[in-house]
Amino acid sequence: MEERMDTVYPHLVEAAAEAARVAAGVGPGGLDAPSGCGEWTVRTLVSHWVAYSSHGLEHRARRLQLPAALTERDVTAEADWAARYAAGLDRAVAAWAAPDAWEGTIDLGHAAQPAPEVAALLWTELVLHGWDVARATGQEFHVTDGAAALLLHVVAENAELYRQYEGFAAPVEVAPGAPVYERALALSGRDPHRTPR
Repeated sequence: MEERMDTVYPHLVEAAAEAARVAAGVGPGGLDAPSGCGEWTVRTLVSHWVAYSSHGLEHRARRLQLPAALTERDVTAEADWAARYAAGLDRAVAAWAAPDAWEGTIDLGHAAQPAPEVAALLWTELVLHGWDVARATGQEFHVTDGAAALLLHVVAENAELYRQYEGFAAPVEVAPGAPVYERALALSGRDPHRTPR
């Protein structure tokens, strides 16, 4: 599967809407609870998710560096953070709607990668951390079959590299014939059967 605008963008639109829905379902009471992602609390996880999946997506499409002011802040300190996140996702989706956003390469600081690959990686971050937030807050993060197939492809292509940087934990075993979405989650080091909080 090759990452191109027509293979990634429809799933970006879909995942952005699902992420906005999950964010709206995060209550303020559980923000300091464990997230299931290492030492992170739900608050830390949400702030990371928002920074890289909305601001990160938009900035990369526009070939801008993501400032530390956006990656180091506690977004949940704002009562309307979920609405702001939804608006940020709308801007990110609009930025990637431009065909020229998918052309050439994007400078990631340490290297430049083809724009479609960067879009797919950021989309994967949106979905995987969306699943993390959903599980940590008693929700589900839904994807279509096509999105699950793309997720498995991108995770499989990048899992070993991510593990070198401790971005993914060791793969989790799943039953033979497990659904594609479960296989993608497991390959990224997530237990797809972890009980929502």
